[in-house]
Amino acid sequence: MRYPVSIFICIITVLLIAYYNRENTNNLALKNIILQKARPISNLIKQSQTNTTTRNLSTTNMTTPRAIKFSFLAREQSEGAGAVVRRSVGTPRLRHLTPFLMLDHFRIPPGAGFPDHPHRGQETITYLLKGGVDHEDFAGNKGTIGPGDLQFMTAGKGIMHAEMPVQTEDINVGMQLWVDLPENLKACEPRYRDLRADEIPIAKTDDGKVEVKVISGKSLGVESLKDLAYTPVWLLDVTLQPGGKLVQELPQGWNAFAYTLEGAVTFTDGAKDTASGETITPYHNVVFEQAGDLVSAHVEEGASDPARFIIFAGQPLDQNIVQYGPFVTTSKEAVYQAMMDFQTSSNGFERGADWQSEIGKTMGRVR
Repeated sequence: MRYPVSIFICIITVLLIAYYNRENTNNLALKNIILQKARPISNLIKQSQTNTTTRNLSTTNMTTPRAIKFSFLAREQSEGAGAVVRRSVGTPRLRHLTPFLMLDHFRIPPGAGFPDHPHRGQETITYLLKGGVDHEDFAGNKGTIGPGDLQFMTAGKGIMHAEMPVQTEDINVGMQLWVDLPENLKACEPRYRDLRADEIPIAKTDDGKVEVKVISGKSLGVESLKDLAYTPVWLLDVTLQPGGKLVQELPQGWNAFAYTLEGAVTFTDGAKDTASGETITPYHNVVFEQAGDLVSAHVEEGASDPARFIIFAGQPLDQNIVQYGPFVTTSKEAVYQAMMDFQTSSNGFERGADWQSEIGKTMGRVR
């Protein structure tokens, strides 16, 4: 007996939903639908998102400090194929902070990695701290990043890729940030590009006690060389020596947080008062209140070690977030469609039908 094609499509859809509802933390085992309405910002000036050069650098009347909203320890969990991450955005403690969807501080031991998997509707930014990571996608893009390098990937309407460490005996360490795409750009063509460590300008002050790698944005009068994400975001890698203090201006109305990597740093409630504040140790996410123009941080004069942390700031997007693992849309219907498109290799995933990365085949190898 022949059955209508529509019946088979319905059956496939039901099976997909059941499969992706299984509880699993891997990028490929998709979690429960999370629907969050990003709060509109009344004083936010909406910008055109049609090219990569748009940026809001409003830093006028920088006088109001941002208070700490809350902070928490990012605990280790398994991810990918054998990797370990400390996830500080994208957890029940902080599901989203528009436009940020996820932040992982990852460690990839020899023989592990992130083999072939899909994305839709977001951008990923990978910042390598130690080791080497290869990238390959079904659009033909390939690359390797080393310590201090970054990889920017726009998933747009759909991409499949693999991220695998250079398979040596050393552990690879880095950060991966997921950034939401504006709704009108979720169907854009995927793209990939690198930013090398020697392309990142460095700002210094306080007799060398303060050093800021200006990956994206502006710090101490130094501006980044490139805008590499569609959604305006700032990434500032800060190192403070004992006795060093940074007063960092941020665009008004943007969401911001800091992730601590090394040492103990005190975030204060003002630019002048260093007597009070909250001292934060490594692997914590420090979320700042949205009101205010700056954050202030310092390391005690008598500290034995410097502190290192990364400041993330981004322009909020006034849109729904519906996320099913690596698929990020603005409605349930769209996320179901993304699942179907991936399974049927259509509407952006056509090149994934017979694609298999070469670097994904290195799983388990150490050379």
